[in-house]
Formats: sequence, C-alpha cells, structure tokens
Amino acid sequence: MSQMERMYEIDRLLKSRRATPLEVFMESTSASRATIVRDLTYMKDRLRAPIVWDRDQRGYKLDGPFTLPALYLSEAEIHALLVLHHLVARIQPSFLDEQLEPLRQLLHKLIGPDGAGDANLERHIRILRIASRPVSSRHFQTVCRALLGHHRLRIRYYSRARDQEMERVVSPQRLVHYRDNWYLDAWCHLREGLRSFALDAILEAAPLEETAAPLGDDELDRDLGAGYGIFSGEQVCTAVMRFTPKMARWVAHEKWHRLQEGTFDADGSYTLKVPYSAERELVMDIMRFGPEVEVLAPPELRRSVATALRQTLSAYVSEFE
Repeated sequence: MSQMERMYEIDRLLKSRRATPLEVFMESTSASRATIVRDLTYMKDRLRAPIVWDRDQRGYKLDGPFTLPALYLSEAEIHALLVLHHLVARIQPSFLDEQLEPLRQLLHKLIGPDGAGDANLERHIRILRIASRPVSSRHFQTVCRALLGHHRLRIRYYSRARDQEMERVVSPQRLVHYRDNWYLDAWCHLREGLRSFALDAILEAAPLEETAAPLGDDELDRDLGAGYGIFSGEQVCTAVMRFTPKMARWVAHEKWHRLQEGTFDADGSYTLKVPYSAERELVMDIMRFGPEVEVLAPPELRRSVATALRQTLSAYVSEFE
C-alpha cells in the first residue's frame, strides 16, 4: 500500500470510530508501527489534521473537522514538482511565472517550512539559456488559447530572412520549444501549407472565430519532423559526416535526429548519417566542429560547407597575408 493509500485509510478509520488504536491502523494498512506513527505525524504537522491521542479510549481521534486534500502528494513527489516548476519557469521567466505561481505556493504549503521547500532551488539548479529571444507574454497566451481552443489566428509577422512584415491567417497545430526559443507550427491559409513561425517575431496576434483546420500528427511529422532541425520538409536527403576519433567521444552520444544512424570506424572515427531537407541549419551545426568533421555526402552539402568555410576564411585572409 502506497503512502497516499495509507493516508486515505487512516482518514477513513479516524472518521468511522470514536478512537482508533495504533494496532487497528497497522492491521488495516499492513504497515509497521513506525510507519503509522510517521504518517500520523505528517498528517498533523503538514496537513493540519486535528489528530489527538485519547488516553481514556487508548486510541487516536479527530478533535475537530478535517478534510483530506483531494490531491495528496508524497514529500518526494512535491519536491519533484517544485524542481519541475523551477525548470519550466527558467525556460522563459516572463510568460509562465503568473500561471505557475499558484502551483508553487500550494506545493510550498504542502511540504512545509522544514521540508527544504523551494528556497534553495535557484542556488542548486543553474540553467543557461544561449541565444534565446524573449517572447511577449500577451502574444504567447493568445497563441496558447487559440491552439488549445482550436481557433484560427490572424498574425502580423516579421520575416527576418526577407526583412519585411507580413500578415497571415493561420491554424495553430503545436508549439515547439527548440534551442531556447519558441516556434508555432501552423497551417498558413495564404500559402496553403505548413509553416513554422518564431513566436518572438510575431508583432500582433488576434484570435478569430473560425475553427482551425485540423491536421494529424502523421502529417505534421511527415512535413515538419522528417528533416533536420526546425527547417523541415518532405524532400529529405541524408547527410553523411565523419568525425575524428577525439570528437567521436562526444558526438556518438548526441541526439541529432530521431532517425539518425551512427557507426564507429576501425580508426576510432565516427560516421553519422542524419536526414535533412533544408540544409541551412545543418551547415551551421557542421561548421561549429571545424576540422573535427568532414562531410562525405551528398556532394551538394559538401560543397555548401566548403563554400561557407571559404567565405568565413575570407573575412580573416588579410591577417595571414
């Protein structure tokens, strides 16, 4: 019997008898004397149950009204939720704090002042967000409501690639948190296709009455999840990369794609095969390994990486002349 089940059984016995001896609790729950005493203490100290010992009837009883919380969590479960709360809040502090604060207060109350609570979470857990772009709390909540309510959205969006603003009516499909930034996967009714919109680039967002066009998970994954990273599509190629024996110690344990394949070569180098559709993001990731990686195939990707390296070197060529 779990601790939660014991609590409810103890509560039932306390309310069904004038006084309940310790042996009755033990027999009904198949728990030891020490376990029952610990549960009774927890109920009194943490849940504020008015449990008293009746010397005359030699048993425990309730000395006043008491309702066991509908949701009972063990101390370990409460601590786990507090850690989860902290992790989620640190992903984007601005737009989730208000929604998460009531949960934090409830958990802190349940665990009590002597249970370590969440006072030291920030000191013990450090989350570094690299290149994250802040999202408007108002826009995030508007997108969430439209997504969960299955409504279309009218958005005004800034395209960084084109350096221009555009207006779109979209049917939200899912939110994606990718590399410390938020994206909305949505059906664009102007382009009649799936698109990913960076939430930080949404300048205005307004919900519409029309119901969003529903798309299945298979269709979303086929169009947006088949390729590499956030820039996906149905036309998929396979990148073949060989990493040096030194870099293989890290790359062999990394998750680049759910359909990746990796093998060690005789000299200790590591060959990684990754599906991709749009090469832009993959090229950037390859370049960060410098001389520790070589693209073997396809030829188009190999040329793109070589071109990017030459262009990078050209910015420094004067220093080596």
